[in-house]
Amino acid sequence: MDHRIGKIRLRIGVSACLLGEAVRYDGTDKRDATVAALAREFELVPVCPEMGIGLGVPRPPIQLEGDPTAPRAVGVSLRDIDVTDALLEFGARSARELGELCGFVFKGRSPSCGVNSTPVHLAGGGVHRGGRGLFAHAFMAARPDLPVEENDSLADPQRREEFLRRVRRFGNTRSPDEA
Repeated sequence: MDHRIGKIRLRIGVSACLLGEAVRYDGTDKRDATVAALAREFELVPVCPEMGIGLGVPRPPIQLEGDPTAPRAVGVSLRDIDVTDALLEFGARSARELGELCGFVFKGRSPSCGVNSTPVHLAGGGVHRGGRGLFAHAFMAARPDLPVEENDSLADPQRREEFLRRVRRFGNTRSPDEA
């Protein structure tokens, strides 16, 4: 079934690597067949925050460090890299510019896109495993009403159907002028 508002197909934002785009730091993708299959019903809008802030492929990897409630995105081995502000700004800007989205599927455990699964490396050693990627943080803060999910949770049929119900409900509450 094709879900539309009037003649407009509902759109879901997706971390680009999940759709098979080779945009990860090492030039690979993380294609997720469950996520890609959503294209049968919805228009999928790929977004790669690292590419969006001008980082190329390949690029030095980044990780979250510091306070789990306000981490920094810094280089794993190239310690002078700090893309915290750029990711936060791109997330807020994307939330405005992609206003027609009815949902978003983020790449889990990503320092830019994880929702509640990203490792945050603590100053005293150790790792907090429930962090939020900085792009996802800013995007979700700007669009708190938007249905979001991580790719890994969509492998569960019940969670996937609940997410898609929320997406459809969100899409059906908007006027055709907003779509």
